[in-house]
Amino acid sequence: MQEAIAITEQPVSISVPVGYSFTLRCRAKGRTSLQYQWFCQHQSVCRQIPGATKQDLPVTAQQTQLYICRINDLYKNAIFSDWVKVEVHQCVARGLPPQRWRGEPVIVVNPTEQRVEVGKPLQLQCAAMGVPAPSYQWYRNGNLLEHQSKKKLWISHAKASDSGTYLCCASNSHGEHWTNAVDIHIGTCHSEKFFATGKIALLVGNNRYQHHPNLMAPVTDVFELSLLLEQLGFQVVSLLDLNKAEMVTAVSRFLQLLGKGVYAIFYYAGHGYEHSGRNYMVPVDAPQPYAAENCISVQRILQKMQQQQTALNLILLDTCRKWYNPQCALSQVQPLEPWGNTVYGYATSEDAEAYELQDGEFSSGIFMKYLKKHILQEKKVTHMLEDVLEDIGRDPLVTGKQVMEIKHTLKEARSLTDPICPSGAAAEHWGHGHEPLSKTVTFPCGVQVELCFHRLFSNVMRVCAKLRPPPAHITDARLLLCQPPEMGNVAVLKESCLDQVESLLTSVYKREELDCVFQLSGLQKIQTDVILQLDLHYTQLITKQRTCESLKTTLQKSLLGQFFSQRNYSQPKYQRTPACAGSVCLRDASALNMDPKGQASLRTGSGHSLPSSNTSNFSSEPEENDETDLSELCLALLRAGPGQDYP
Repeated sequence: MQEAIAITEQPVSISVPVGYSFTLRCRAKGRTSLQYQWFCQHQSVCRQIPGATKQDLPVTAQQTQLYICRINDLYKNAIFSDWVKVEVHQCVARGLPPQRWRGEPVIVVNPTEQRVEVGKPLQLQCAAMGVPAPSYQWYRNGNLLEHQSKKKLWISHAKASDSGTYLCCASNSHGEHWTNAVDIHIGTCHSEKFFATGKIALLVGNNRYQHHPNLMAPVTDVFELSLLLEQLGFQVVSLLDLNKAEMVTAVSRFLQLLGKGVYAIFYYAGHGYEHSGRNYMVPVDAPQPYAAENCISVQRILQKMQQQQTALNLILLDTCRKWYNPQCALSQVQPLEPWGNTVYGYATSEDAEAYELQDGEFSSGIFMKYLKKHILQEKKVTHMLEDVLEDIGRDPLVTGKQVMEIKHTLKEARSLTDPICPSGAAAEHWGHGHEPLSKTVTFPCGVQVELCFHRLFSNVMRVCAKLRPPPAHITDARLLLCQPPEMGNVAVLKESCLDQVESLLTSVYKREELDCVFQLSGLQKIQTDVILQLDLHYTQLITKQRTCESLKTTLQKSLLGQFFSQRNYSQPKYQRTPACAGSVCLRDASALNMDPKGQASLRTGSGHSLPSSNTSNFSSEPEENDETDLSELCLALLRAGPGQDYP
């Protein structure tokens, strides 16, 4: 049987600012003419609205109220609409809602970060305006939370597993809007005064320059600092010998992974200069003389780090700060002082050089010599750097020549040893890329060789080969690992650099009995799979005949250059330098060269020996790098494909 009255359009709830004018609508149909009457309820008191006897009810929002409409026909049949809520926000930010607002959700209350003890209640709250009123859905670590679909999220007894990053989506028929993401820490971190949501470090060491004097210390310094930072819980990417395009790519990926509460470290060792309070890093492909577009501004990197709401930004510059062209007018740009939770650690003072210490087969910067002594200390970052400064000041080799400088605005006693309380959000892995799995290859004669892969730096990999005990009919087996001639050289790695890396490994790791090692450097330049050839030379025990057999194994480029693999990479035409490779037979290798006198010598960052009064051979005129923004370079990198040039 057909109902006497049927509602065809229900009124809808809305959420608006005070003073906002709107209309509530109700439509019905029946067998006779219909009469409408609107009611409102506020603080449990329901009252009839005088004169509200039409289908539409114009309202100017003053306070949050409930509304309902009654519909009658001539036979005294009556039906009520749904109750609707008009939520009125008394205080909203200036400019909200925006002009030409069509009712899409607008967030007016964001949840706030909290630290809660295990077992205590957790409550998060948000609010949004919208016509119709938005519905809500909460998420933790990107996962939808069932039964959490109100403005207030309530967990009566919080557990450690409830820690994570929370945010809420407000949606209606016009669209959706998300609140800010907030980190919630339950239990274990509540008693700690300071903690990091993550620890991320980018270390860059430029040694082998195309047009400038080569350096020795950055290899050692980056290697040793990466080991120390990993002890402190940092995810570390360490890169050697980058051109400008590669430096921009590395910095871009570094910045993408920073977030609220993260401790971020950027370390650079190599050629550099300072001009009017701004610091610039010199890539390995910078021409002589280098101009504005050939260098990277440190302050620009810092600005972008700060935008990520990091808890600690530590910039360590192990480079010269000398301005080599006194005849050139200084820039009018004011020095960019650090702000927020930011610390600068300069290896040397303004208008001075930084020096390298050479001790036998090792080279290390004076700054790193003392930084690695103190960096693991459980104290405020600035206090730790002050200890480094004092030690450098007492070193007789650099007295009056190199004095460290610290600049900071660190208001909190944050330390690199602070614990990590992850936000729980899924984050891209930062640090050494996954190493290819070890594997065993078998020659036709039955000899087996175990291949292992180790990343020394994020763009340097060592391929190690070890002979397993040979079959009874094989004797005097020797192994050589190289690239087949048809592949062409990946590159030629200078023996001195190979020896330096091997010395570092020997100083840190237990020496393995390996038969040969093949080293790949500059992995970011590799565009294709790399084929390695194993040559086995052995003597057949019965015939005494010397025999050679060869096998080939493929290293996939996706495993080699993971750090740069998210975009197409190509080198500029003016630099087609191939990646570096070298091979050494450990069993036949001679002993490492040692300084016969056991004495240390000192060199400046530009390759000069003490005293520091020696003039630099730099005749270039460094300029400001303000006209090129990192973001523009990153966009150019994304557009560049194989065979294209970087700007």
